[in-house]
Amino acid sequence: MYQKAILLFYVGEVQKKRFVVPISYLNPSFQNLLSQAEEQFGFDHPMGGLTIPCTEEAFINLTFSLNCS
Repeated sequence: MYQKAILLFYVGEVQKKRFVVPISYLNPSFQNLLSQAEEQFGFDHPMGGLTIPCTEEAFINLTFSLNCS
């Protein structure tokens, strides 16, 4: 059975919410968020996913726009 490739992220400024995102979203806008995450948190994260340093609202808006394109 075919499974889609996904990425796991924790998003939020204070409390972190878990998001599962298709790997197809890795465009330049999303890669910019990943660069910010690497600078602020590194990629060795104890929660098992990457932490994105933005608000949930900004993350949802970005993923919504990527889903529509």
